Amino acid sequence: MDFTTLRYFVEIAREENMTRAANRLHITQSALSKRLASLEERLDTKLFRRRSFSIELTDEGRRLYERAQELLQLHDKIESEFRDLHEPLGGTLAFGMAEARSVELVAKTVRRLKESAPKLLCRIESGDTALMTMLLEKGILDFGLVVEEPDPRKFHAIELPAKDRWVLILPKDHPLAQKPALTFRDLQGLPLFCSAQGWHGDIDRWSGGRTDELSLESHVTLPTNGAFFVREGLGFLLSFEGLVDTGETSSLTCRPLDPPLTAHSYLVWRRNATVTPIAERFLAVLRELVTQEKTVDDLEKGTKK
Repeated sequence: MDFTTLRYFVEIAREENMTRAANRLHITQSALSKRLASLEERLDTKLFRRRSFSIELTDEGRRLYERAQELLQLHDKIESEFRDLHEPLGGTLAFGMAEARSVELVAKTVRRLKESAPKLLCRIESGDTALMTMLLEKGILDFGLVVEEPDPRKFHAIELPAKDRWVLILPKDHPLAQKPALTFRDLQGLPLFCSAQGWHGDIDRWSGGRTDELSLESHVTLPTNGAFFVREGLGFLLSFEGLVDTGETSSLTCRPLDPPLTAHSYLVWRRNATVTPIAERFLAVLRELVTQEKTVDDLEKGTKK
């Protein structure tokens, strides 16, 4: 089973149509059909069900699709790492990021690094801590930005200066928008949207383990998706401040929780993994910027005192 055939299979699965897949791959449909037939023969299983105008994966096909994507990502990662060894002006960095304020610091680090490595390329995945750590462990990502304290047995970590404040996103005309902050009692009875990680982690701790007394409407991975449901009057979104537009032109606003609830973020990478030269340079720049931001924060705190 070669990687070219796996790429062809993945493209067919994405397009659900042999003709479109062949056009995207710039090969003839008959050549693509032969590749697929050879793959099914080698695995002794049918990977697709044929329909009138399309095809769909069988259960076995879906299993192979998941594995093929992982294999191809790792294959591409290995190739890029070895290319980077001979590219002093750049390289490739693969990031996995939660939605948090610290993404701004990562972006600032990349911009600073590109001054000396103009050919630097970045690949970015989005998701929660569970997904990011899984991709890190498989070697698909170089770094992960997570909002949950990482396992020191598995990962190196740099705690980033910015903290994220939990807020409730709600319509501007809702009575709770008149309050400066919202308590646990304020949230009781409200249909709530929240990420699974936040609900079972930060929100559960904030509530003293009383989340069963709150009404969870649904878990949402992306705050922007949850905000659409809030606009339609379907509920209220628990999220980090700044991830949803609550400006003057928005119909939504946000209110912090009382007592205040904040989350720390971390830049993590796998222990016992070889760090590429471009990744080492990234870490050096990041550490410099983290030190600078912490110095500024300390000076501001000293001035306030």
